[in-house]
Amino acid sequence: MSERTIIEVFRATAGKRGEAPALGFKRDGRWQTISWREYHERVMSTAQAFISLGLEPGEGVAILGYNRPEWVIADLAAIAAGGRPAGIYTTSSPEQCRYVIDHGEASIVVVENSEYLDKILSVREQLPGVKAIVVMDDAAKGDGIWHWEQLSEEAGKTPESDLQTRIDNQQPEDTCTLIYTSGTTGNPKAVMLSHHNLVWSAEHTTRIIDIRPEDQTISYLPLSHIAEQVLTIHGPVTTGSCVYFSEGLEQLGENLREVRPHVFMGVPRVWEKIQAQMQAAGAAAPALRRKIAAWAREVGARAEQAYDEGRKPPLSYGLAKKLVFDKVRKRLGLDRSRYEITAAAPLARDTMDFFSNLGIRLYEVYGLSETTGATTLSYPGNFRRGSVGRAFEGVELRIAGDGEICIRGPHIFKGYYKNEEATREAIDEDGWFLSGDVGRLDEHGFLYITDRKKEIIITAGGKNIAPQHIEGELKAIPVVAQAVVIGDSRKYLGALLTLDPDKIPGEAAAIGSPAQEAEIASECPKFMAHLQQQIDAVNEKLARVETIKRWRIIPHEFTVDGGELTPTMKLKRRIIQDKYSEEIESLYADDNTG
Repeated sequence: MSERTIIEVFRATAGKRGEAPALGFKRDGRWQTISWREYHERVMSTAQAFISLGLEPGEGVAILGYNRPEWVIADLAAIAAGGRPAGIYTTSSPEQCRYVIDHGEASIVVVENSEYLDKILSVREQLPGVKAIVVMDDAAKGDGIWHWEQLSEEAGKTPESDLQTRIDNQQPEDTCTLIYTSGTTGNPKAVMLSHHNLVWSAEHTTRIIDIRPEDQTISYLPLSHIAEQVLTIHGPVTTGSCVYFSEGLEQLGENLREVRPHVFMGVPRVWEKIQAQMQAAGAAAPALRRKIAAWAREVGARAEQAYDEGRKPPLSYGLAKKLVFDKVRKRLGLDRSRYEITAAAPLARDTMDFFSNLGIRLYEVYGLSETTGATTLSYPGNFRRGSVGRAFEGVELRIAGDGEICIRGPHIFKGYYKNEEATREAIDEDGWFLSGDVGRLDEHGFLYITDRKKEIIITAGGKNIAPQHIEGELKAIPVVAQAVVIGDSRKYLGALLTLDPDKIPGEAAAIGSPAQEAEIASECPKFMAHLQQQIDAVNEKLARVETIKRWRIIPHEFTVDGGELTPTMKLKRRIIQDKYSEEIESLYADDNTG
């Protein structure tokens, strides 16, 4: 299978699945579906239209918009026409959009609506290579601007035989798509993924996760990211399953209950938000219900410990499952889900335990754009707490002398587009990809991520400190939402903390503080003393050089729009240090701490 191109796999799956649903979307309050036959026809028609609009083999097609059928149709159509699709994060500035379009040599840009069209038009004079802009929604007029509905008419200007020639000329090792890294520093690099990379990864991922043709999944994470592309585009193209598109992050909870997916992936922040909402609802429940829930969580905790030790769960687990766990799953829309995934960043132990104690085990996955998504997975029967699982069959892992995780296998990318120097730095002469992550392997092959190699803090005393595990411990404090450890070239470590707005009122009430929001909490002596006690408890778990001596509350959460997070929710440490330089300096002002 992995020796075929994406379009060959797509055509075969569409032929097998026929009238079965492929794409689900909501219009005017009702869910509608597109069959596999129609999905294939729309992709081929759009590919013919792209050729008519001037797309030449090897040119790019940039796509800017939220997840919807037109996004994936445009992506596959670009591939079929011999182009290279590249997604642009919806949070990108006009200049960031310009960079991706220019660097990726996109001759066609597809945007969702007039808001995103305005971003492109504001920099269009700097994009002489763009031949056409296609708008999915909203009427738009102007030179070289087309509405999505016009593509069907444009497709008729390209003979089917011309499209077929382009499809026939594609080889498994050809570059199929570009994934722009989210860029924690500087301009993003463009990861070149081949047909072989994508087909191999989709085949192996869906087989291990056990996605079946009759399954339904939900798409809501950025399609510019490889993980969502595997789950929304290339995985279903491999299995013939149906993808439903969420209406947006605000509607995700409702959409989950409507779709009831068989597999669900969430980044840590999604799981943390669900946890906060559930805890707030639990606190407001009647006393008897709270008592039953507390009993069930205690049973769930004992069951998890039993699983970890290879023992059977307690006899009371069945009753707890019936009274609480099954109802929780149904309220979340996960009653049909066989597999819940957390990926993209480390998940706090507190959140992991919260869900496992409710009978929802979150399986961690590790991978990068450069490894075409997942390279290790945890799954039922293959689980160690704190581990991101074991490598796929056919994938090699080794730990370098400095702790860096090195990966080799069929899913390793071709290189960075137009950046040979960065490619040589990332892939050594023996084909090992140097991940930039630090970790360890246990005797059973389970991988544990401990930090980012480039994010190691070197204190003024010359101590090398990995911040991520300290940040994980700080985030385990129930009211803490996010944590950034500071200390490069400093005498000691400090931290910037954000608070979870849903948890502040309950935490404050429990200690007699009037605080209802982060800004008030940061000025309340009682609340600050309470938080200091919890930080002291964290410090007791750490080596002396790792302890947090001083900290500050930032009155709002770090966000993508605020510039502190990448679209995949990773911390932009350099941006944070620049943006909050005054707060950071206050951690070290008038210091006599040793």
